Amino acid sequence: MTGRDSTRRGWAAATALSVTTLVLVGALGDSAAVPGLGPRTPNPPWDLAANPPSGLVTILVAGAYVTGGAAVLIGLRMVARGNLPSPRALGLAALLAVTALTLVPPAGSADHLSYLAYGRIAAAGDDPYTVPPIDWRSGADPVAGAVQPPWQRTPSVYGPVATAAQSAVALAGGGSLRLTTWWWQLTCAVAFGAVALLLDRAARPDPARRTRAAVLWTLNPLLLGQLVLGAHLDILAAACGTGALLLVARPGPRPGKPLVAAFPAGLLLGAAVGCKPPYALFGLAACWGLRHLPWRHLALTLLAGAAGVLTLLVPAYCWAGPHAFDQLGHASRFTSLATPWRAVANLGDLLIAPGAVNVVASPAALALAAALAVLLWRRRVSGLSAPDGVLAALVLTASWVLVAPYALPWYDAMVWAPLALAAPSALDRLLLARLVVLAVAYVPGRVVGLGPSVEAVTLGVRTFVAPVLVLAVIVGAVRWALRSEYRG
Repeated sequence: MTGRDSTRRGWAAATALSVTTLVLVGALGDSAAVPGLGPRTPNPPWDLAANPPSGLVTILVAGAYVTGGAAVLIGLRMVARGNLPSPRALGLAALLAVTALTLVPPAGSADHLSYLAYGRIAAAGDDPYTVPPIDWRSGADPVAGAVQPPWQRTPSVYGPVATAAQSAVALAGGGSLRLTTWWWQLTCAVAFGAVALLLDRAARPDPARRTRAAVLWTLNPLLLGQLVLGAHLDILAAACGTGALLLVARPGPRPGKPLVAAFPAGLLLGAAVGCKPPYALFGLAACWGLRHLPWRHLALTLLAGAAGVLTLLVPAYCWAGPHAFDQLGHASRFTSLATPWRAVANLGDLLIAPGAVNVVASPAALALAAALAVLLWRRRVSGLSAPDGVLAALVLTASWVLVAPYALPWYDAMVWAPLALAAPSALDRLLLARLVVLAVAYVPGRVVGLGPSVEAVTLGVRTFVAPVLVLAVIVGAVRWALRSEYRG
């Protein structure tokens, strides 16, 4: 066996092992990683109702993510050596992986139950932005009543486009928790596949770029676990944001071409922001990528794009009502355990006043992200070989996810599509390390059903180990930018 063959086989084996382990965790049924979905039904998702102990599923999920990280590293080495599998084989493997992950219950958090509850409330004509799931129909509804601690009393924090998608799924599920969950899983799977197709099309006709996109997105076990098995809303926003970006950020566009694409790109961008507001970064990136257009074309293109955004968002927020904004300000003051910000917040609580740092955390993070983005752009980013709009999206999203006060592993979805279209760099390893750290820090993914020893270990990793490693990644990104050659 040649070295080239062994690298490809190693990548395939590590990817298969990671994905298979994740499928197994879902198939085992209700556990510390998998919220129960009630009685079995003829339709998926199917599980064995084995009720595995929390220690076992924690080891399985953590092992799957560590193996998945190794798979991505091996895959990047495979691409660098020019050892490229056929696109058909990659596509078939991705289809099998996504299908398998969609046939078992979601794992890694209970967020999907909150999504379904908000959709159920909205589909009935009530307001998910003011009515907590536990209070709706006295908590007896089979879908809305399934929300788990600590989110039963939390109204929706998601945008109106997300609520509309959740409502459609709730209507399709017809009051069955398991069937509604499966419709949501299918929605997330289609969105994940849409991004994969967009990246593959954008990478053509270069076989190495196509394989890189497959390694970093389509067959990345970490993303498959967080976005497909985890069934997180972020994949809908990522699909819309990536579609908007690639409509206008293609190599060498003719001056009139972005103008034609601007309105539909604006609609997609509006949909992304209407799911999660941070995806407005894709709009900023697209605008930056168009800056070389003649000023008349630029003005018309920006107006057409803005018209598309407003055409979607204005009626969406009118439908959702003014309370759609209520939770955003509250959520912006959170700091998560696995980021360095929690240590700063805890110190502020002791030295200043409770919550003192939380008030300024988001503005401070925005300032730091802007500084990091400028640093990355002005340094080596010119050598990453991609359209300016894609590079700008990579710089903006990477800067934000690295320093955001509230970070969960599935939030990193926004950075991986533009990363997959850029040339290899140290950002590959840095962002991969961060995603592995966060993914492992949040296993098994729920705050219920943990044994005392499992809870102590997992919270210890999340509280003390992960913040240090995340800070190391930030320092590594800054050092890489400073060591790189100035962009003149």
